[in-house]
Amino acid sequence: MNSIENYKPLGNIVYDSLKESILNGSLKPGERLMESKIADDLGVSRTPVREAIRKLEKEKYVKMVPRKGAYVEDLTKEDILEVIEIRVVLEGLAAELAAQNITDEMKEKMKENVRKFNLASLEVDRKELIVLDEIFHNMIYVASGNKKLNEIVKELQDQFQRFRLSYFNEFDSYNRLTDSHNKLFNAIANGNSNEAKKYAIAHIKEIKKNLIEWKTEHEQ
Repeated sequence: MNSIENYKPLGNIVYDSLKESILNGSLKPGERLMESKIADDLGVSRTPVREAIRKLEKEKYVKMVPRKGAYVEDLTKEDILEVIEIRVVLEGLAAELAAQNITDEMKEKMKENVRKFNLASLEVDRKELIVLDEIFHNMIYVASGNKKLNEIVKELQDQFQRFRLSYFNEFDSYNRLTDSHNKLFNAIANGNSNEAKKYAIAHIKEIKKNLIEWKTEHEQ
């Protein structure tokens, strides 16, 4: 990390840096946040680091363990399922609208994304898959042409990303995901709104099924 001592307010800058590290997976669930190390890495005192950690704790990105310190909070099974329930509704609607409103330019961008996703899946490149998956679903929302829907999604993006990290880090077989992306893209590109909605919902429900099965196995 580069020194950020010339920026103000420092607490907000440190907060943004730590939050981004949590959302991109650099700081993993259960990892301890060492105030002194973070302060040294960012070139600041411990005070803004402490402020940032307190803010992240309020937003449930960090948990404080008595006499041990601050740790990156993990998503619970309930958290994940709630995120999925929201995504089923929003992405079904977004895909339906995208099939009606998508532009030729967006079709080409989505086609290239699907191609790259298929390649990353074969190479089991998790980091690339996470990035491409986020872009793919965001493109569907943009292609929907519904500004209010996009505003709602922006407020939930952080939760979606934390869910995405959890999912991709727990599974290493992505054949079904690539198949789902292919079907969903083709339905949208062909203007078939009913099929697009169906595939979008099926895609998220498949992820839900996989997660429930995985969590159940690891709770036994």
